[in-house]
Amino acid sequence: MPAMAQLPKLEVNVKRADAGKDIGFEVTASGAVNASPATVWKILTDYERMPDYVPDMETAKVVSRTGNRVIVEQFGTARFLFFQRPIHLLVQVREEPMSVIEVSLVNGDMKTYVCRWEFTPLPEQGGTRITYSGKLVPKFYVPGMLGTKIVRGDIERMMQAVLERLDQPEDAKPLKVKDDQAG
Repeated sequence: MPAMAQLPKLEVNVKRADAGKDIGFEVTASGAVNASPATVWKILTDYERMPDYVPDMETAKVVSRTGNRVIVEQFGTARFLFFQRPIHLLVQVREEPMSVIEVSLVNGDMKTYVCRWEFTPLPEQGGTRITYSGKLVPKFYVPGMLGTKIVRGDIERMMQAVLERLDQPEDAKPLKVKDDQAG
């Protein structure tokens, strides 16, 4: 699809958003994929398969589902320079089929974790624009001067992996590439 090649593949913005003594980050990221909104929806709401392609996510388990609300427990690793820290999140997901996934923290290793995935059809190109936005305030120390750069790198890696997965056939079983970073 030549028209799809003209769209920016990945755009990421991270802004430090301090709230009192807490250091937080506001993030936005977007990119376009060849997949239809229905395919994007099917892949991104298969929460238990996300560790197959999302960097640093080790497990994800659906704890409960009631209507358009899902409770998901996630375990992963946060990496900062030469340090790594286990991360546990229990999140509530609110689904608006084929268009929006909203995630909010129930409990875990963040003070604030709110994010939103939006899917916009691109009829002229035959694909979908994926937009991710969120506010993150960790419970653990993030270096002030380097924090924005580190978070930006993490968001870029996550979004790139998600976009690559969405551009694969729907039934693909992607192999997650593990980082060889030692802690």
